[in-house]
Amino acid sequence: MAAPDDPIHQAHDKLFRAGFGDSATAAGFLRAALPPAVAARIDWNRLRLEPATFVDSAYRRSESDLLFSAPAGENECLVYLLFEHQTREEPLLALRLLRYMVRIWEAWLKPRPKALRLPVITPVVLAQNAQKWKLSPRFASLIELPVEGSEEFAAFIPDFTFRLIELAGMSFDAIRGTPAGIMILRTMKAERLAQLLDLPVWDEALLVQVPQEIRDLLIRYILGSDVDFPAFERRVKLLHQADLRSTTMTLAEQILQKGRQEGRQEGLQEILINLREWVLEVLLLRLGEVPAEIKVAIDTMEDEAHLKALHRAAIQAASMDEFARSL
Repeated sequence: MAAPDDPIHQAHDKLFRAGFGDSATAAGFLRAALPPAVAARIDWNRLRLEPATFVDSAYRRSESDLLFSAPAGENECLVYLLFEHQTREEPLLALRLLRYMVRIWEAWLKPRPKALRLPVITPVVLAQNAQKWKLSPRFASLIELPVEGSEEFAAFIPDFTFRLIELAGMSFDAIRGTPAGIMILRTMKAERLAQLLDLPVWDEALLVQVPQEIRDLLIRYILGSDVDFPAFERRVKLLHQADLRSTTMTLAEQILQKGRQEGRQEGLQEILINLREWVLEVLLLRLGEVPAEIKVAIDTMEDEAHLKALHRAAIQAASMDEFARSL
């Protein structure tokens, strides 16, 4: 599983939140994801993103979440969208959803301490999987009932269903929503299938309708997935619209240049760390314990040439005082 600061994890999370944190994009997706009878009762024009996350810290690496509120007739409805970008199936997903739903209700009650009833929550799970999961979307399926008397025991079991939207089970053309939402989900689906340079991700009719900031994130996501850059260039050259072709290549070159600069900087930092360690090791072996002020001066030094000179001084100095004069 990727660490939270791994580039691919950051890309999944950033693209999901930037796209579906927009109420219009979220509404376009959720309206198609929920059962028609439920979707028809929600006022999607008044969908509002709530500033909260309910995911456990242990799962931050593999999922993100967004909570929306909207009127449903005279009542309030909460729509909880959980984005799973881990590849393996999570058998107890319904249990985690129940925990998150309880937290949502508790947060909803804080400013309404006298409320006697709770708003309905419609949980939707968007899974960026490569293969379909054998996962029941019903909580009660997790409970093992006695063979005899199952109906009697069933009355004591909390139960709900969640909507499970699996990218693995959808064709590219079946993805619905706004142009931005469609392109985000197509790109995320293609990433799992190693098809990021295929036509569904480069649908010009949709790409030109996607806001520039989302297009930029899509390109960063694609390049961050280790695609072959010459193949990426050939794909971009196939675009018919000159402006789209030009802006895409300009951004790609900026991303590559930044990557090279960061790579050089990381390489320099590794060299400096090694040089500092070598200087201190030679001093310790030749002249004994290194005074704190000298150690601090070496540990904070950023000049490669000076550190190399200090390494020579550490080898040649007859005393710590003589070495200190080289600092």
